[in-house]
Amino acid sequence: MGHGDRSRTGRTSTLKRSNASTDRTSVSTHTTADDLALAHMALVGYNVTEMLHRVPPSVSRDELASAGYLALVQAARAYDPSTNVPFARYASLRIKGALLDELRSMDWASRGTRRRGRELDQAAERLHATLGRTPTRDELAAALGTDVSTVDATRAAAERRVLSLDLPDSGVAETVRDDQQTPEESLIASERVHWLRTAVDVLPERLRVVVAGLYLEDRTVADVAAELGVTQSRISQLRTEALTLLRDGLNTAFDPDLVPAPERPDGVAERRRQGYFAAIAARAALAPAAPEGTVPTQRPAPAAAPVVRGVA
Repeated sequence: MGHGDRSRTGRTSTLKRSNASTDRTSVSTHTTADDLALAHMALVGYNVTEMLHRVPPSVSRDELASAGYLALVQAARAYDPSTNVPFARYASLRIKGALLDELRSMDWASRGTRRRGRELDQAAERLHATLGRTPTRDELAAALGTDVSTVDATRAAAERRVLSLDLPDSGVAETVRDDQQTPEESLIASERVHWLRTAVDVLPERLRVVVAGLYLEDRTVADVAAELGVTQSRISQLRTEALTLLRDGLNTAFDPDLVPAPERPDGVAERRRQGYFAAIAARAALAPAAPEGTVPTQRPAPAAAPVVRGVA
């Protein structure tokens, strides 16, 4: 073996020993960091408990603890023993900073909003000490160099609270109303609209003209009266008659108990009413249901569908 080969072999052996030493140092450092973190986990619990005494109950302990443990691990890996700073002190600072950052991320209000709230509180305390009473809104506005509306907005923002729906024993979830329809309610509403369209379609002709003109076409009473050649008072009578028929026709399908008993069950007027109710049922069974949110419109009745003809 030549001198050059021995030299290269020596350098290779030195490099391998150096890499092995570096790997051992890295593993040793990582192991030491893990040991430090495990040995000081109680710091996270202590700092989280202390922080929870100063924040609203809606703040989650688990979320704070998660941020604290992450900060502890990062502190253990970044710790330099040569600084002669005790690890517990160094890690506590990192954990507290991480908890504050986590709280800021949970806060709905900006730093500016919080700052204005503190300034308002300080101004109120100063004026209370000077005046010997609670300052008015005008006095607070003058002390802050702003207007009353800004004082009101700042106070409203400072008094706003965010509550967790998942907070145990809070009862918040029971007080929140859901305005969205359930699938069953949506289906029933769509079915009611479908029956209302049908009920309007099969009204006697003059009554249908009155309902469509006044409620669907936004026409005046005088305009509809002129079209039918009757007085405006007669239009009011026809409207009342039509609305009563519509109400009873829908109640027949959805709330039969609300349909009043007829005074003369065998009379001509009652037979016409029953014929109208039957016409609604027959048309509703044939026609498809109206899409949700659709309003009834005046439409000519198909020839195959029964239509009640009465003298209004």
